[in-house]
Amino acid sequence: MVEGVEAQKERIMKRILLLVNCIIQVIGTCGGPLVIRLYYIHGGKRVWLSCFLQTCGFPILLVPLTISYIIRRRNRELVISNGTSKDKIFTMKLPLFLVFAVIGVLQGLDNILYSNGLAWLPVSTSVLIISTQLAFTAVFAFVLVRQKFTPYSVNAVIMLILGAVILALNGSGDRTAGETKKQYVKGFVMTLAAAVLYGFILPLVELVYKKAKQPITYSLVLEIQIVLSFFGTLFATVGMLINHDFKAIPIEAKHFKLGETIYYVVLVVTAILWQLSGLGAMGVIFCASSLMSGIMIAMSTPITEVLAVIFYKEKFQAVKGISLALSLWGFVSYFYGEFQETRKIKKDSIPETIQT
Repeated sequence: MVEGVEAQKERIMKRILLLVNCIIQVIGTCGGPLVIRLYYIHGGKRVWLSCFLQTCGFPILLVPLTISYIIRRRNRELVISNGTSKDKIFTMKLPLFLVFAVIGVLQGLDNILYSNGLAWLPVSTSVLIISTQLAFTAVFAFVLVRQKFTPYSVNAVIMLILGAVILALNGSGDRTAGETKKQYVKGFVMTLAAAVLYGFILPLVELVYKKAKQPITYSLVLEIQIVLSFFGTLFATVGMLINHDFKAIPIEAKHFKLGETIYYVVLVVTAILWQLSGLGAMGVIFCASSLMSGIMIAMSTPITEVLAVIFYKEKFQAVKGISLALSLWGFVSYFYGEFQETRKIKKDSIPETIQT
C-alpha cells in the first residue's frame, strides 16, 4: 500500500515536472527566434554570433544544479544508508560525457544552419519550416527508439510536410525588403536542414537516455544540457574567432539602431531564451519522449506566427495561412491520437471481473 502511494506520488511529480519543462520549452522556442530577429532587423549581421547565443547561456543552469546539490546534501543520511558514495555536484560519468560532447557539436552545427536561415527569412516563415522537424523526429524516433506509430501520428507527419512544401512553392513572394531570391532559397534550404538535424538529435538523446549505464535523474539532465551547450558554444566560438566576430561586437553595438545598451540586452535575453528552449527539450524527453519534445516545438509555431505579425508587422499571406492550418491540423491530429491511446491503455489496465 505504501509502495503504491509512493509510486502515485512519483507519477504526479513527474507530470508536474513535464508541465514545467513544456512551459519553459515553449517560452524559449517562441521567444528565441523573435528576439534574435530583432538583432538582425536593427543592424545585426553576425551569423556566428547568433549561433553562439543559442548555447552560451548555459552558466545560468548552475543555479538549479547547485540547488539540486544542496537538496541531495540535506538527504545525505539516506544516501549513506544505501551505501552510495559521497555527493558530488557533477555526477555524469565519462562515457556519457563523451557521447553528449559529440551531440553538443552536432547541436552547434544545427545552430549555425538555423542562424543562417533566420538571417534571410521572416520569423513566421522560419518557424513554419522548423515545425517540420516533428516529421523528421517521428521518423528518427521510429528508427532509433522504436517509437510506435498510429494513423493519427502518420497524419500529423504528412500534414506538416505538406505545410512546408506549400510554403516553399510561395517562397519568391515572401522575401523581405532587399533580399534576393537566391538568399531566400538558401535560407529556406538551411532552415530545413536544421530541422532535419534537430529531428535526429532529439531521438538520439532519448536513445542515450535509455542506453545509459547510470540512472538518469533530472539533476543529471541539467548536467547533460550544460555539456551539450558547452560543446555547442565551443563550436560557435571557433567560427566567431575565424570570422573575427568578437572584435566586431563593440563596433556593431555602436551602430545598432536601438542603441548600444539595447544591443547587449538583446544578446543576453536571446542567450537566456535559447537556453530555456534547450533545457525544456531535454526535460520533456526525460519526462516523456523525443516525439513529445518535437510536438512542443510544433505547438510553438502558431504562437510565434501571431507574435511575429504583431511585433514585426510581417505579412501573413493566404498561402502562409494554409501552411499554418495544415501544421495545426497535424498538431491536433497527433494529440488526439495520444489521447485515444492513453484511454485505450487505461481501459486495458483495468482487470476484468471474474465471472462466477
